[in-house]
Amino acid sequence: MVKKKADLGFSLSQKRAMVEKNNPEASIKKQCEMLSIHRSGLYYKPCEESVLNLALMRQIDEEYLLRPFTGVPRMTEFLRRKGYTVNPKRIRRLYRKMGLQAIYPKPRTTTPGEGHKIYPYLLTGLQINRPNQVWACDINYITMRKGFMYLVAIIDLYSRYIVGWSISNSLSADFCIELLKDAIKMHGVPEIFNTDQGAQFTCNDFTSVLLGNNVQISMDGKGRAIDNVFIERLWRSVKQESIYLHAPEDGLELYKQLGTYFDYYNHNRTHQGIDNAIPRELYKQAA
Repeated sequence: MVKKKADLGFSLSQKRAMVEKNNPEASIKKQCEMLSIHRSGLYYKPCEESVLNLALMRQIDEEYLLRPFTGVPRMTEFLRRKGYTVNPKRIRRLYRKMGLQAIYPKPRTTTPGEGHKIYPYLLTGLQINRPNQVWACDINYITMRKGFMYLVAIIDLYSRYIVGWSISNSLSADFCIELLKDAIKMHGVPEIFNTDQGAQFTCNDFTSVLLGNNVQISMDGKGRAIDNVFIERLWRSVKQESIYLHAPEDGLELYKQLGTYFDYYNHNRTHQGIDNAIPRELYKQAA
C-alpha cells in the first residue's frame, strides 16, 4: 500500500492495480488521492447484454479463437447445432459488438472517415532483432460472468514483452490513446508501431501521438488478422490460461485478474517462439 502521494515512476495501469477494493485502513477515494489517480478510472462497468446474448457471445468467442476464418453464416449454423435458435441478423450484430471479422481476403467496400488515413504494412520481410524495434497493438473482447469488456494491449514483437494494457467498456479511441502515451513514457519510443485498420488506430488523435514521436506507422491488410499474428497468440494465451479458467465477476475483478496474468506472462512464462526465453529477461537483456 502506498503511504504518500507521489508519482513513484509507476504507470497509470500499475497505480490502478495497487488500489485495494476492501482495504480496512484506507477507502478507495483515499487510496486514489495517495496515488494521484482519478477514482472514476477504477469503476470498470461492464457492457450489459441479455443472458442469452452473453451465452452466445461466449460460444462465439471460443469458436472464433480457434477458427478466426468463421463468418456469420457458418457461426450461425454452428450455434444452431449447439441448440440455440438464432438467425444471421442476431449473430451479425454480436460480431459487430465483439469487434469480430472473419479472416479472408475481400474487396474493399468501405473508405476511411475524414482524418482516418490508412498506412502501409511495413513488416513484410523485416528482420526483427531488437527490443522497441516493432510494437504491435490490438483490441479484443473479454467475457465475464455478467457482461463483457474490451482489452487493448501493446506487445514488443522481439521479446513478446507486454509494454502496456488497459480495459474499457467501449471501443472508443480514448483508452487506446491513454495506453499508448503511458507505454511510451514507461518504455521509450518504438521505431515501428503496427495495428489493424480499426477506427481507434486510424483516427488522427491516435496517429498524431506516433507521428509526434517520429514513429513509423504500419497497418495490417483489412480483414487479415494473420498479419498481427503475435498479438493474436497473446489473446489465445490470455483467454485459455486465465479468463476461461476463472471467469471474473465484474470489471474490477477482471482488472486485477489481468494484472496478475500479465505479470506472470512478462516475468515467468517461457515462450517457444523466442527459444523458451522469458519476455522480461529478453526485453531488458537486449535493451
